[in-house]
Amino acid sequence: MRMHLWPHIMLLGLCLLFATHSAQDYDNSDNTPAIPAQDTCIGVFLTYTFIERAKEFPHVKNASAQAYAFKAQATVLNTMSENLKAWKMFIGFQHNEILVNTDAAVLMDGLEFPAHVGNGTMISGYPMSDLMNAIDTAGDLNQIQAKIDIKGTQFGVKPPGTPMPKTIKLVNDGFRCPVPTKKGSQMYVCCVKDPKFKNKDANATKFLPRQKADLTIAYDVLQSYENNYLAQVTIDNWSPLGRLDNWNLTWEWMHGEFIYSMRGAYTLKRDSASCIYGQAASHYATFDFSPVMSCEKKPIIVDLPPERAKDKDIGNLPFCCKNGTLLPSQMNETLSKAIFQLQVYKMPPDLNRTILYPPQKWKIEGELNPTYKCGPPIRVSPMEFPDPSGLMSDTIAVASWQIGCNITHPTKRKSRCCVSFSAYYNDSVLPCNTCACGCSDAMACDPDAQPLLLPSEALLLPFENRTKKALAWAKLKHRDAPNPLPCSDNCGVSINWHILSIYRHGWSARVTLFNWKDYTFKDWFTAVQLSPNAFLGYENVYSFNGTKLNTTNDTLFLQGLEGLNYLLPETDGKNPKIDPRVPGKQQSVISFTKKNTPDIKLARGDGFPVKVFFDGVECALPDEIPQGHGVRISAGLLRLLIVVIAVFLTIFYW
Repeated sequence: MRMHLWPHIMLLGLCLLFATHSAQDYDNSDNTPAIPAQDTCIGVFLTYTFIERAKEFPHVKNASAQAYAFKAQATVLNTMSENLKAWKMFIGFQHNEILVNTDAAVLMDGLEFPAHVGNGTMISGYPMSDLMNAIDTAGDLNQIQAKIDIKGTQFGVKPPGTPMPKTIKLVNDGFRCPVPTKKGSQMYVCCVKDPKFKNKDANATKFLPRQKADLTIAYDVLQSYENNYLAQVTIDNWSPLGRLDNWNLTWEWMHGEFIYSMRGAYTLKRDSASCIYGQAASHYATFDFSPVMSCEKKPIIVDLPPERAKDKDIGNLPFCCKNGTLLPSQMNETLSKAIFQLQVYKMPPDLNRTILYPPQKWKIEGELNPTYKCGPPIRVSPMEFPDPSGLMSDTIAVASWQIGCNITHPTKRKSRCCVSFSAYYNDSVLPCNTCACGCSDAMACDPDAQPLLLPSEALLLPFENRTKKALAWAKLKHRDAPNPLPCSDNCGVSINWHILSIYRHGWSARVTLFNWKDYTFKDWFTAVQLSPNAFLGYENVYSFNGTKLNTTNDTLFLQGLEGLNYLLPETDGKNPKIDPRVPGKQQSVISFTKKNTPDIKLARGDGFPVKVFFDGVECALPDEIPQGHGVRISAGLLRLLIVVIAVFLTIFYW
């Protein structure tokens, strides 16, 4: 009788097994409940979930100043039928957040942890930058979704309030994101493709198009072996106003790599100790680390000097060995590019010639140059190089990545150069703004006071030697001097723009450059953005080489003539014991015609520049312009006075 029951029992077991398997077909592996809106999203589904927080030391009574350690998780899910390349997500933090870790993602602006992101930040995937589609992966969440665990500190929002970001959105080109939905401690949004977006650089390959940026860095793998590879780094300066002097390039290795050798550049620190006492020695047990170039996780790389350009061992590369100089191509096309190569050794588990990871968190900076912010490496189509044998063929790189770096505009008191204004109709000089290039917290001066007006000869004196002249000038002009006195501008380079003369058919200005640093600026340049009326009348520059920028219709590009292309450093006076130090100086007159702008109003602002750049750095301008009879009036106040006078005249004649 029991034998007759076995077929029924087996049939029942198979039915239960099938039912259980069917119920698990679409179950999330982590048992996380799906958001209903996720099922109807055909695009990219983003979420941000606040998990928990705990009060940090110090404990304070002011709720807005109390720090909390928090944990959150963001997800990026590809619900399209095509792959999502190099996903980028913006999280609009708003509670003075300081991030200390983001698993499975990197900060796109290259900030180091702890990173202050109180105004929001963009993150991108690493090491998985692309998200596959569900169709090609059988719905494998590990390939179609990125989960980013976030840890950090935030301020304010007293419990039981939930500190959430303002918004979240996908910032990849060609996507639209509506206002996200907020429910308690969770926020989500479905970003869809914009049907109106047309990608001019679209291609049929699996790689993203190359980016356009002020400066781009290419990381091309030329040869690949099981445990090492040869890479070439190419730096291109595309900005008409960008430049770098003595550039320093840094990045961060994320997989334990180390640099065995280099050509065309070198690392500032050559120390094999990190390899010998680290994980590298445990894997490469019989390896001689003495010739290794760098074992640092964050190496600092600099260019070779010109005399090593033909060195067969460490030089002998095109566009290398220029002492770290990168100029705009309009100044010197050869000096607008830099190249170097490096041999990189890998660590387990990446010992396969097809497993290649570029370094992350790229940064590049110079002596007195613009500040660049670099994004993460983007995988692009392999670079093609001319065949080294001279044949009419191309050699294709094993793999290529591109890093885009853009110039950032300096915020208030964080510039590196400044401008003073003066004019023939006013015997006072409007000096650089107080703390234009920063201020020390311990200085016994007023960082918020307006700078004291100066006689013209005081411009040749260092700030510490101007005090007597400035106070005497204030007394002569019957002006009160603040106590404490205003702080210095603290700038290494200052530029004076002086309206020199005006006559029937034109006018002239004089520009003077002052170098207060112990550094010689070779092949310097300055760019002056003028008002439309002034630019239209530009005629000639006499002691500099002056040209109009082709990329704009309002900017003059000025550089030193041959033999005068050095802005020398500050030097001692004739008698160093009593005479003040003397700045390096360059000067030229610029002439303008009034043929096309007969009604130009120099004293009302037309005669003064809108922006001034020195070696690519945007300089801080005065908040005011000189007026007649020794008066200082801001542009806003001038407009207000005109309105008041007009109203008064209307009432008077009424």
